[in-house]
Amino acid sequence: MRIFLKYTVPLACCLLVTGIRTSVAQQQITLSQAIETALKNNLDIQISKNTLNASTINNYIGVAGGLPTVTGTFNTNEQVTGLNQELSNGTSTNRTGVVSNNTNMSVTATMMLYNGGRVMATQKRLEELQKLSQEQLNTSVQNVIADVMLKYFAVVQQQNFVTTLLQSIEVSKQKLSLIEARKSVGLSNEAEFLQASLDLNAQTQALQTQKIVIEQSKADLLRSLVLNPKTVITITDTIELDKSLQWESIETNIKKHPSILSAEAQVNVNLLLEREANARRYPTVNLNTGYNYGRNQSGAGFTLLNQTYGPFLGINASIPIYAGTVNTRQVQVAKINTETARLQKEVIIQNFENTAAKSWEAYSNTLQLIEAEKQNYELADRLLKLMNQRFQLGQATIIDVKQAQQSFENSGYRLNNLSYTAKIAEITLKQIASQLGK
Repeated sequence: MRIFLKYTVPLACCLLVTGIRTSVAQQQITLSQAIETALKNNLDIQISKNTLNASTINNYIGVAGGLPTVTGTFNTNEQVTGLNQELSNGTSTNRTGVVSNNTNMSVTATMMLYNGGRVMATQKRLEELQKLSQEQLNTSVQNVIADVMLKYFAVVQQQNFVTTLLQSIEVSKQKLSLIEARKSVGLSNEAEFLQASLDLNAQTQALQTQKIVIEQSKADLLRSLVLNPKTVITITDTIELDKSLQWESIETNIKKHPSILSAEAQVNVNLLLEREANARRYPTVNLNTGYNYGRNQSGAGFTLLNQTYGPFLGINASIPIYAGTVNTRQVQVAKINTETARLQKEVIIQNFENTAAKSWEAYSNTLQLIEAEKQNYELADRLLKLMNQRFQLGQATIIDVKQAQQSFENSGYRLNNLSYTAKIAEITLKQIASQLGK
């Protein structure tokens, strides 16, 4: 359903009102283009994407410690020493400047066999952190879309106010022209002329004030789009209301909102941190294997050359016996953090449910008010045309026309405000139900 105010007004007047000069390059922008631009330029979304990329890279079993580690070492020492040696068989050696070399090389592979399940808990925690980052990105996207839509339709709302003012100004101009014609032949007095002039001046000032409001609304929109505030944009759109929303669907989809899913992922992360902290109280068993090479060579002495090489295999076990109750306290703190995360999730759910309920009341009630106000607006339009005709025929006073104008303007303002209020509620409901952009 389209709710908007439609009048036929001169193009030059429209350009004057919106503060746009025909000589200035203009950028026509639609809602979809605005959303696309904001999603591309928004820094929060870029940060969330970087966080997600980092979490995706980090979600790897090797990071969790589930893959073997292989290290290679090499050491060689060349030295010159003095040697004074006496053997049991009576042989003696006394030399200076003896050159010797000691070389060792090894390749060692270590495989963790058991550590209380900490590796599996860490791997699952990394998976949950990736999910958390994804939902945080989804939340940022929904927030940006909602913000752009609200500011986009705020511009539309302010431009609709202009349309009402323009038609009322046209009536005031016709009224002033008629009074001037009557005054020239002595059928109207100075008071009527002054009053008509004051009315037209007041409406012209209101038009200029509205022009400033429109430019401020556009500046807010440009800031959300991360565009240069001096960018000249034009928006030609109406406030269209989606009357197909159902409370049951909104209520069902509340818990699917990425903010709630993020909170749920945080609970899972804290549960896994509990498991990791608890696993530190269990033994750790590692399998070690590799290959060693050693070579000792000396220019003099009892052993001139000693060379060893070959594979090795062993098991290493470490059992925590006492660590000053550190592990126990870490488990206790992890449980407290998990409970805190659960409470935070419940707070988010309660806030969303409360916001959804209030927005639904505003949405449904405003739709009913709009239907009634549309009838009032049509009646005010008919009344204004009638009073203008009667005034031209001399059957109504200037006061009668002014009152009809005020009724017409007030009804137009109310209808426009109701449409925007309903649109705000609609956007909020769709955001809570994660339906923006669909």
